[in-house]
Amino acid sequence: MNKIINSYLLSGFLKTTMKVILIFYCFGMILSLLEEVEFFKNLDTSIFVPLTLTALLIPSIIIKLLPFVIFISSMWFLLNLRNNKDLLNLKVLGYSNLKIFLIVALISFIFGWIILFMVNPITSTMVKYYEQTKAKYSRDVDHLISINKNGLWIKENIDTGYRIISANEIKNNILKKITIINLNNNYQLVNKIYSETADISSNEWILNNVSILSFENGVAEENLKNNHTILSKYDYIKITSLFRNFDTMSFLDLLLNYEDLQNKGYNKVYLDQSLNTMLSLPFFLFLMTAIASILTMNTLKQSNNFTFIIVGLITCVAVYYFKDLSLALGQTNRISLSLAAWVPVVIVGLFASIGILQINEK
Repeated sequence: MNKIINSYLLSGFLKTTMKVILIFYCFGMILSLLEEVEFFKNLDTSIFVPLTLTALLIPSIIIKLLPFVIFISSMWFLLNLRNNKDLLNLKVLGYSNLKIFLIVALISFIFGWIILFMVNPITSTMVKYYEQTKAKYSRDVDHLISINKNGLWIKENIDTGYRIISANEIKNNILKKITIINLNNNYQLVNKIYSETADISSNEWILNNVSILSFENGVAEENLKNNHTILSKYDYIKITSLFRNFDTMSFLDLLLNYEDLQNKGYNKVYLDQSLNTMLSLPFFLFLMTAIASILTMNTLKQSNNFTFIIVGLITCVAVYYFKDLSLALGQTNRISLSLAAWVPVVIVGLFASIGILQINEK
């Protein structure tokens, strides 16, 4: 009997969750598609390009909103149990409020880990494709910055032409093993600059142990310098800030390639923030189910669902702004960014534990 009831709760909750995800997906498609169509309206592309890109982007957005998806799903499912008298029947069969809550909350918790290990790698790949495709069609790109397995690459427009910069490593304001290729406006090679290290803490880059190969009439002339200065549009802060979009990086990438990502130049602080935010997701889903249970299981009487919709929306907004406040405290160095990811979990957990004890007594 217990297996049948547990299976009923599992299938019912997952079906409700899939319905809510589908609703979120449809709303996301409608809203995001308008933005993509606006971007592509003057480009020679078919409607399938913005449609495809929108479809690829929405799953990543839904993962960000997953705590609220689970909250709405939990409220919807538990309200149906209560209004259909199934909650009363479950209590007659020996299922307490606490036991029902734990089953649903554990489903949410396990669902969170499945998302991290199985779904998130797929959505991160989809976001990568989305950004690469958008970059191809962008008319305003006069520069390119990329960090990959070969190091840092920068294409920069300058007054005299173009500059291409490559470096093996970026760490603590320092570039290592740098090659700079300067081209004129006709894409003809002007010179090549080789340097062991470069201080990029400001827009005035200071290169050390420099070799400059200048080309004139097909003849190369080498000039060695201890120090050489170039002006760039970028400094360390601006370069690293361009790589704070960790939607293109999966949980498994962060977990397995953490050191490699640091060596490639990704900011450790933001790597820690992203990793801890993802790790906290299953716990947050558990707690959002707890809040939904507190709101819906405090009575067996049927009620107006509209009231619960309003209460649910207010709760979602409050939790969202609380998370945003915690992140703001981390970004202003009041607390660490890693801690900022866990503070909402701890605070919501304390309130939820009190509420769960109260509904278990009813």
